[in-house]
Amino acid sequence: MRNKKIYREIEVFENTNLYKLAETIIDAYNFNFDHCFGFFSKISESRYFDSEKKYELFTDLIEEGENLESTGAKSVKKTKVKDVWQKFGDKMMFLFDYGDSWQFIVDLKDFSRKKAGIKYPKILLKVGRPPKQY
Repeated sequence: MRNKKIYREIEVFENTNLYKLAETIIDAYNFNFDHCFGFFSKISESRYFDSEKKYELFTDLIEEGENLESTGAKSVKKTKVKDVWQKFGDKMMFLFDYGDSWQFIVDLKDFSRKKAGIKYPKILLKVGRPPKQY
């Protein structure tokens, strides 16, 4: 979501995979988790496919037998949060639904410690009303 007045703070563990992170982001905005997605190191709207670091669901679908052309991205199911965000302020663009192009900036705020009795991933804060997906 490129609107700075609409954002979510989400707590995940460093060993959470990018697929679960994507699912949690989409759930936090009340969208349906029904499209392909990717994480890209270039935040620019027109340049994200040129990203040095990129992770896409397409890679996992190819590994599962889908007949798709490779994008050169790494897996979202095999890649952990700790492999992508390593220091405070690291950012990636999360692109959901390549047709409608929902874009979210994901940045590292803190490293969390697991607390007993709390279910993770956890949505910590919701600011602003999300737009309608459809």
